[in-house]
Amino acid sequence: MGDSVKNQYEPNYAILPGEVLSNELELRDMSQQELSKRTGLSAKHIVSIVKGKAPITPETAIKLERAIGMPANYWLNLESNYQEIRARLDEEEKLEADLQWLKRIPVNEMVKFDWIKRHKDRTNQLREVLRFFGIASVGQWEDMWPRLSIAYRQSSRYKVYPEAVSAWLRKGELDAASIHCAPYNKQKFRQALDEIRALTDMTPDEFVSKMQALCAEAGVAVVFVPSLPKTGVSGATRWVHSNKAVIQLSLRYRSNDHLWFTFFHEAGHILLHGKKDLFIERTDKGSNGLNEEKEAEANHFAQNELIPPRALEKFIHNGALTKADICSFAKQVGIAPGIVVGQLQHRRVLDYQFCNDLKQFYKWDHELRS
Repeated sequence: MGDSVKNQYEPNYAILPGEVLSNELELRDMSQQELSKRTGLSAKHIVSIVKGKAPITPETAIKLERAIGMPANYWLNLESNYQEIRARLDEEEKLEADLQWLKRIPVNEMVKFDWIKRHKDRTNQLREVLRFFGIASVGQWEDMWPRLSIAYRQSSRYKVYPEAVSAWLRKGELDAASIHCAPYNKQKFRQALDEIRALTDMTPDEFVSKMQALCAEAGVAVVFVPSLPKTGVSGATRWVHSNKAVIQLSLRYRSNDHLWFTFFHEAGHILLHGKKDLFIERTDKGSNGLNEEKEAEANHFAQNELIPPRALEKFIHNGALTKADICSFAKQVGIAPGIVVGQLQHRRVLDYQFCNDLKQFYKWDHELRS
């Protein structure tokens, strides 16, 4: 019994009740106009039934029984079976499309970072991913993520999946929700940046908690989220509401010059730009028709905050670019030597192969990465 139920045939097509009605009329040599007169249904309604645009209701089934002689429950069963099979086929078609969407989600990495659980069944895995995003279906993802106002540095060398980018952003959103922040205060945030600048020569174990605490007191949540494949992101800035901003940093590049420049770049977006924008910083330069002006402003802000521009120009003008000179200058301006190296390399006054040993390359522990 159990096997017979289990192996029950489920057709992959639905028989339209209107087709059956059309065949029965043909067998009886009865036109749709005649059926209309016999049943009292309008000719337009009969056409709608035949084409499947109108269902056979209990009232219609009774009228067909009297006009054609076939039982009302026959017509009702036809309609019921059609609707059930059509609904199942529509659901399977939708599910297949959703499972195609799931292929663009970096599930393996999200499981590795313990963001979601692994499921052998693809449908259950899809449900797990939807729970992670906090949405009822893939259709809601379309509304939530791709239509956001995004400005980021685009690279043509790497293929970016918006689904992967949104997963990274969603994790930052979830992590930021657990950070209690005071209402945003621009002056306090500005002061916090001055204190945070002094942390650049520390290890992550030393500076992360201090940086997060200083920013939280000013209304800004700072979260560290490992990068995912097909994203190429180094950071992002957005407002979760009018009194709380989020700076999200990836662990894609481990050198201190990259990390601190990205942080101050994101801080620049908060201080200089609107609360409705989402800024996503790519790890490579390029343009995709995005807001280059705001990106340039954030870059300029980061450069000036990290190293006083006049002091840097004077240092470069003096032409003393040995390791000892760089370390002495870094100590003089109160910044990590690696950040000075990064700025000199960016300005092309120092070869990218020189002085990299002055940079710190961070090793992030398991708690930070998860």
